[in-house]
Amino acid sequence: MRIAIVSPYPPSKGTLNEYAFHLVQNLKTKEEVEEIIILTDEIDGEYPEESAVGNCKITIVPCWKFNSVLNVYSVIKNIRKYKADLALFNIQFLSFGDKKVAGALGLLAPAINRLLGIPSIVLLHNITETVDYESAGITKNPIMKLIYNGIGTVLTKILLLSNLMAVTMPKYVKILEKKYKAENVALIPHGSFEIVDLPEKKNSTKKQVMTFGKFGTYKKVEAMIEAVELVRGRTGEEIEIVIAGTDNPNVKGYLAGVQEQYKQVKDINFTGYVEEEEVPKIFSDSTIVVFPYTSTTGSSGVLHQAGSYGKAVVLPNIGDLKELIEEEGYRGEYFQPGDIEGLAAAIEKLVCDEVYREAMGSDNYAAATSLPMSDIADWYLIHFENIISAIGNRDKETAVSAVEQLETTDLFI
Repeated sequence: MRIAIVSPYPPSKGTLNEYAFHLVQNLKTKEEVEEIIILTDEIDGEYPEESAVGNCKITIVPCWKFNSVLNVYSVIKNIRKYKADLALFNIQFLSFGDKKVAGALGLLAPAINRLLGIPSIVLLHNITETVDYESAGITKNPIMKLIYNGIGTVLTKILLLSNLMAVTMPKYVKILEKKYKAENVALIPHGSFEIVDLPEKKNSTKKQVMTFGKFGTYKKVEAMIEAVELVRGRTGEEIEIVIAGTDNPNVKGYLAGVQEQYKQVKDINFTGYVEEEEVPKIFSDSTIVVFPYTSTTGSSGVLHQAGSYGKAVVLPNIGDLKELIEEEGYRGEYFQPGDIEGLAAAIEKLVCDEVYREAMGSDNYAAATSLPMSDIADWYLIHFENIISAIGNRDKETAVSAVEQLETTDLFI
């Protein structure tokens, strides 16, 4: 099987790059996979060669640019050029651009690819029905929110013209089936990127409170810094604050502003972008992992990473993230977004209560190991094989079916 994967891919810093990396590392170990063609975004410099496993060849093709209106053409052309049996699009709504036209045109690729006779699978990491546009830094204007909801509905219907849409949360399946009457939606859990041996207990007197991600929209670190200061003051604990990651592309300069605002606070480490090989150390060195979110846009890769390193976590008591915790067996100490005192209490409880912290970390490790990415790769392969076998003469029948669907679907209902 020759699989094209359309996604940012390290060393690209595009969103979902890490998910694509770990999915590829597991897919390439499967005997059914002959070649993986990674159709990724162009970067300054070159992509390193990927090592093959067994008979699986890895081909990296930088062929599209963020905010280019030509992305749909470039992606489709290369899927056909490399003779892929199917294409997996690892995307969210802003994957191809944050400019409206470029972003929307890129999202046409799965439907057009299917129309041309090559099966398309969309792995959609969020849906517009659960996005808080204000917290995500998109818009505060209520009229614009309505417009974005309408556009999101149209784009979702277009993405559903693929052979299969995979989502990571049961809530998303229910929404897509109810609102869009979709019959081609599958739940495939996020999975844990890598499973390591449960780390040995560290006896350092200094505790490390870490957060990881792209910051400035619904992920903001001011409350975490102020909460740690409260904990330091009333417990006397030595606590290092580690802010691992970069600005959200929509809020450039955010972390530089935070660094200036809190320059008087001791023991804050702004790591900048964390390379893939440095991720294990960042998580292993942390005492707890904090999620200073005001809203969520889907399943959290950082939560799965924290679990795979056996870490206790502090989480906001909000919709999707809390639902994910309960459904996948993770545990966390909760706080209400915006409540600095509540956040401080949650951090203090985990920092000061070693027995409780280690028990939570062990439970999160158990949850992570129950859904390793190797199993998730098998789930995808089952769907891939079912789609290919069901299509039969795909070059003819799939094209006809897709054309009929395009002609009969009212995208604006």
